Amino acid sequence: MGIKGLTKLLADSAPKSMKEQKFESYFGRKIAIDASMSIYQFLIVVGRTGTEMLTNEAGEVTSHLQGMFTRTIRLLEAGLKPIYVFDGKPPDLKKQELAKRYSKRADATEDLNQALETGNKEDIEKFSKRTVKVTKQHNEDCQKLLRLMGVPIIEAPSEAEAQCAALCKSGKVYAVASEDMDSLTFGAPRFLRHLMDPSSKKVPVMEFEVSKVLEELNLSMDQFIDLCILCGCDYCDSIRGIGGQTALKLIRQHGSIENILENINKERYQIPDDWPYQEARILFKEPAVFSDEEHPEIKWSAPDEEGLITFLVTENGFNSDRITKAIEKIKAAKNKSSQGRLESFFKPAASMSAPIKRKETKCMLGSPKSIIKPKRFSLQACVPSRPNMIGNLSLPTLALGPTCSTPLPRGVCFSIRG
Repeated sequence: MGIKGLTKLLADSAPKSMKEQKFESYFGRKIAIDASMSIYQFLIVVGRTGTEMLTNEAGEVTSHLQGMFTRTIRLLEAGLKPIYVFDGKPPDLKKQELAKRYSKRADATEDLNQALETGNKEDIEKFSKRTVKVTKQHNEDCQKLLRLMGVPIIEAPSEAEAQCAALCKSGKVYAVASEDMDSLTFGAPRFLRHLMDPSSKKVPVMEFEVSKVLEELNLSMDQFIDLCILCGCDYCDSIRGIGGQTALKLIRQHGSIENILENINKERYQIPDDWPYQEARILFKEPAVFSDEEHPEIKWSAPDEEGLITFLVTENGFNSDRITKAIEKIKAAKNKSSQGRLESFFKPAASMSAPIKRKETKCMLGSPKSIIKPKRFSLQACVPSRPNMIGNLSLPTLALGPTCSTPLPRGVCFSIRG
């Protein structure tokens, strides 16, 4: 779910914190991607019609493999360097939210069965998508695929979004890509939505900067976290009747959830019993992530051609010619991405605050390597009283004096003084 209504709230109250970007503008950038969210999208969209999905001969779903394979190649061809981060063990505080999701899927399954009985295609399409769940097998399949493609993966200790944000904070990646807005709540300096959308949708990437979010909302990071909890997050219920704009108004007025609870109209707004907002706050501020010392190595490598053909073609029934051509695209894209971004070739200029000590200038005229024998002559500089005119441009002339029998010694320099 992420943070309920946060996108709209930022569009209304902090529009300068979000901007549309072209997909290709992230050439050379390392991007941490929430893998589970991407897999969920693939299962819903790729090759799906009603209850029918892409499968291999054994009847096993392959939508997630098709989506992950083609979408990752698109990233690589655009020169991006993706790092996929997978969810680890969910925090205990999220169990309530997971239970709600399980209940909703069960309800959707009942509704789907009814729609199948009546033959209502619109309802079949709607409710079938609500029954989708990313399983352990889906994750393992995609991890194996990405390793064979030479793309790094990280299995997070807990929440993938939190680990992605940690990578971005430490400077190991440029941005975090997901659809859940809680990446910002975890403090990701730069957050991207719609990066994993298919090119056919022609949807621009939406980029958010948390520093600009805080600046425009006029909040501290702690206050922003409290705002997100009030809007509604995965870790606890929200206060019924308080939406995004009301939450922002209350945070600006009172500064924290504690102060809001002391001053809120208890008759108008019902506070949930044993509301664990403090525990939720800690999970956002101090999530379970790898430290710099514990962090797995992030490395891109060449694709395992034989392994990919075995896994995709032999085991999962993908077209052999298409996979072979796709592998060539991966190899070409890996070479392209190694070029780096343009700004990496420019270093910042030295500070001019302190005077720079000039080194003594030396002029050495080396012997030419040409086989042409040097002629003996002397050079005499002169500045005529009336310079020659070339169009509207005045240029001093350099006069060559008469030849002499004594050649100029090596290392002699001359200058023209006006």
